[in-house]
Amino acid sequence: MQSHWFAAGNGVIWAEPGVGVVATQALLDESYGPLGLDLMRGGKTAEESLRALVEVDGGRDDRQAAMIDARGRVAAHTGAKCLHAAGHRTGDGFSCQANMMLNDTVWEAMHDAFTSTPGDLVHRLLAALDAAEAEGGDIRGRQAAGILVVRAEPTGQRWRDRVIDVRVDDHPEPLAELRRLVELKLAYDLMERADQLELAGDLDGAVAEYRAALATHGDVPELAFWGAITLAKGGATEEARDLLSGLSHPGWAELLRRMVADGSLDPPVGKLLGSG
Repeated sequence: MQSHWFAAGNGVIWAEPGVGVVATQALLDESYGPLGLDLMRGGKTAEESLRALVEVDGGRDDRQAAMIDARGRVAAHTGAKCLHAAGHRTGDGFSCQANMMLNDTVWEAMHDAFTSTPGDLVHRLLAALDAAEAEGGDIRGRQAAGILVVRAEPTGQRWRDRVIDVRVDDHPEPLAELRRLVELKLAYDLMERADQLELAGDLDGAVAEYRAALATHGDVPELAFWGAITLAKGGATEEARDLLSGLSHPGWAELLRRMVADGSLDPPVGKLLGSG
């Protein structure tokens, strides 16, 4: 989502693995989010859930909402009094909706971008938002954006069920900032996978994951530091030293010394990196 409203992503988008997704906007009623998920969790379809909420909502003509259940069934509602330009376009397992737009071509452009963009769901969603902005976007301008992607099925570990959950609450170019943060999140995901592989004894796999993250985000100190340690363990000493040499904050060198001193890092590796 994108909107000219501070921290708009906090109330607009809702999702739960194995249940469904809700977007609630226009004259916002946040209860559509949790109540819609409750209804779908209880076995109702997206259409039944949305209808149940719209029918009892005295402000339904000012609301805009969409729901998708876990089977991909879609329902959308744009109230008759939603500020022009307002409308929606649904497709196979997705919905695009917008209100208070400069032009009435926005939701069709979102639809076309989403269906024509190759790649994963995250980047197709970002493409749809970019397409909306290219058509004029929010008539008031831009301020906030957000993206939420959850797993198709729950893992049993709720903290692992959100694949992407990024918000831009206040920024002159929220979509550019949203994309930057999403790419950074994906790089951190590579780092986490590298750490898991190393713990499992797959050092070569860990090095490969770190190199993939560093290829796009080698200037991020956190990635550079921990990546350097893993690369050094894998024998790429000069590459590791180059990464550490780019860290200007003195705390990183001190952290390396402390890791050697307290046994968190083997002294031979620390010595290769210039500490210990």
